[in-house]
Amino acid sequence: MGKIEKLFKALSDRNRLRILAALKEYNGICACQIVELLKVTGATTSKHLSILLNIGLIENYKEGRWVHYRLDYSRTDYDQVMKWLEGQLDQTDIIKADKRTLKEIMAADREEICRKQRGDECCPN
Repeated sequence: MGKIEKLFKALSDRNRLRILAALKEYNGICACQIVELLKVTGATTSKHLSILLNIGLIENYKEGRWVHYRLDYSRTDYDQVMKWLEGQLDQTDIIKADKRTLKEIMAADREEICRKQRGDECCPN
């Protein structure tokens, strides 16, 4: 499969579009915060993130024990498509709702989010 086909396949999923829109709003979102936004399992979120990583739309970095994701602006070959996409996403109701939800998620304690998702063994008090 060619590069353009892989790109559009990566963009063909609603949750992956939601992830990209969220990463446009915040430069670095923890995986647990993305799980909380999407309301899907960690494994499902991980699969979506992997697809976006492999195509080169996002990158990850570690901050202590937390893995964060952000848009990869070094990939200039996707600039025109991403600029168009960002404008389109900003007009959708789900992205508008996600922005409000994400504001609350980003203000919450990451350890509390992790405990909620995985239980006390994840982040002991």
